Amino acid sequence: MYCFALLDSAQLWSNATNNKKGRAVWVVKVGGSLLGSPELERWLGLFAKFSDGNIIIVPGGGVFADAVRDAQKVSKISGACAHKLAVLAMDQFGLLLANMNPDLAVARTEMEIDERTWQHRCIVWLPSQMVLADDSIPKSWDVTSDSIAAWLAEKVDAQQLVLVKSDKPNGAELSLKMMTESGVVDEAFSDFVLNKTFGRWVLKKTDCEYFLEGVNYETLGKVAGALH
Repeated sequence: MYCFALLDSAQLWSNATNNKKGRAVWVVKVGGSLLGSPELERWLGLFAKFSDGNIIIVPGGGVFADAVRDAQKVSKISGACAHKLAVLAMDQFGLLLANMNPDLAVARTEMEIDERTWQHRCIVWLPSQMVLADDSIPKSWDVTSDSIAAWLAEKVDAQQLVLVKSDKPNGAELSLKMMTESGVVDEAFSDFVLNKTFGRWVLKKTDCEYFLEGVNYETLGKVAGALH
């Protein structure tokens, strides 16, 4: 369930510490709840415009994951099976996002992420191939797209993890415990972010209006909530 800062390219590379591959990587989780809102298209346009191959969009599950929950109730499938189907649901929402903006490029593996980076494309990650191959990731509803985005952030040595959600609590400092207990982020999220080096931020869908001229750290700090 969890996310970022977009910047114009010059600001991004000058203001962030590069990872081991010499890139300033930003992992941005886009919540499935944004589907149907005008803000979703605006966010995707911003990502495509201001990315220089350094923004990786992680799709939520949205209506596709909701369908898995409904199917589990009537079929009594195992939690492990539901987890697999929910990760595949993220793939579906990712394909939907990529189809909404032709400047977005999908990637399934680390190699494909690197290729899209070299092509200076904004990336929509389809997680199933990488996530389902990692047996260390718990197979339950405690792990949703927020935790999976955090898992990817560590995997690619990202500098920032940003969660774009329908809404968020007010305040510049957000308690990770409070966000978990209120269901804003999933139960496992803290396990995936504690003691990690990347920044952790939450934006609400209407915050796109602040980034129309480019996404930068100064604006992020003023608008986003930092998770602690």
